[in-house]
Amino acid sequence: MHETNILTLALRMAKEAGDLIAGQRKSLSLSYKNGSELVTQADVAADELITATIRRNYPDHQILSEELNPDELVNAGQQEHLWIVDPIDGTVNFAHGHPQVAVSIAYYHKGKARVGVVHNPFMDETFHAQAGKGARLNDLPIHCSEKTDLARSIIATGFPYEIDNLPLLMKRLEQVLAHCADIRRLGSAALDICWVACGRLDGYYESVKPWDFAAAQLIAREAGASFGHIQPLSVEVNPQLCGDNILITAAPLFNPLQALLREAEEK
Repeated sequence: MHETNILTLALRMAKEAGDLIAGQRKSLSLSYKNGSELVTQADVAADELITATIRRNYPDHQILSEELNPDELVNAGQQEHLWIVDPIDGTVNFAHGHPQVAVSIAYYHKGKARVGVVHNPFMDETFHAQAGKGARLNDLPIHCSEKTDLARSIIATGFPYEIDNLPLLMKRLEQVLAHCADIRRLGSAALDICWVACGRLDGYYESVKPWDFAAAQLIAREAGASFGHIQPLSVEVNPQLCGDNILITAAPLFNPLQALLREAEEK
């Protein structure tokens, strides 16, 4: 199987899904899952489009997607061929007419990200990467920032739908605001990470689901960014699928920002 063919398909699916959700934004029907998480008919329609296309082209591949196949999360990493899909990353932004919205599609082989595509139909920007071949924005090569000073760095984060540890979130924010230039909360984890990849942001931290970051973390790493977690993971955990407390930064900032965020947990 040629990964270039998979990348070509992922780019096409992301564009088609982007056109679909852009067309549906004018007539949204909203609902909530788990009582608090917003979902629209466009989320489901885009997921259906992508899932059907993958199954038509690669019927033996597994799919982990936010709306149609979230239960596959239990087996994530064990499959030889796994697609990880977020049909709309930034659904709240989408429903409120904000432009920071993305379709995210990743292909993993034996637990490792090999292809990643993040497409923003409202800004006409497509980030993509293939393992070992660098990262691109609208087909032009990109690289993360070379910032070395936390005090001059812009850091992004996000907050969960259900905030169960507000004191820790606030301690982390306090640390970042006290030691970095400023903070951003833009509402799409996939795009936050891609913005680190292209140098618009210098770092990002948050706890998210695999479909939020699977494609973007490959794009960031291929753009030269450092990727890891605030706290060390146990050896049996696959870091490329663990969204708990992820940390992605320009390479010189990783250790200092990690230490800063760890300090927040000790306070």
